[in-house]
Amino acid sequence: MTIKTKEYEAKTKEEALAKALEELGLKENEIIYKVEEKKGKLFKAGSVVLHVATIQDIADYLKEALKEIVTNMGIEVNIETNVREEQINLKMYSDNNNILIGKGGQTLTALTTILKQMVAKEIGKYPYILLDVENYKEKKIGSIERMAKRIAREVSKTKIDATLENMNSYERRIVHNILTNYKNVTTISEGEEPNRHVVIKYVEKKEKEDQSEE
Repeated sequence: MTIKTKEYEAKTKEEALAKALEELGLKENEIIYKVEEKKGKLFKAGSVVLHVATIQDIADYLKEALKEIVTNMGIEVNIETNVREEQINLKMYSDNNNILIGKGGQTLTALTTILKQMVAKEIGKYPYILLDVENYKEKKIGSIERMAKRIAREVSKTKIDATLENMNSYERRIVHNILTNYKNVTTISEGEEPNRHVVIKYVEKKEKEDQSEE
């Protein structure tokens, strides 16, 4: 089981990319490619080769790979996939959701890491993957966003900074994104993994506006 790729060669990366997009009829955010530079021989200029895979082909590969992994775990699963811009979404449905999620989502995180590494091994780049079990992550995202807004309101009201519990990079990004334009607060990440966390800090309105312009 491998990812379907095509090769496009030209004098420059830009020319090879243009050739690939024209032939495939796709936009650049709908493909992932690896660049290979070929050295020229005597009296002959070098060239660039792009090894191109479409996001949709990668999604199909991931669906089959995930199905095989989970089946080997002894779990029957149905998998839905869709692609939104550059992100590949895979959602699993089974009678063993708790096992697929794991404590605190650890199994889900591990499966995501494995899938990313499989793609990187094939084409040299990591894709954007959102792996979910039914609506587990959707509910978790909503829970984190509500918590972040609630604490941000307290910080804005009391002018006292708040340090959140340790989170993984995905969870921290949710907090940063939801509070990007929140009045009178800003967010920073502090600490070293696995003890890295978000601090919600109070800022004056003018200072917040100045920061957003940088």
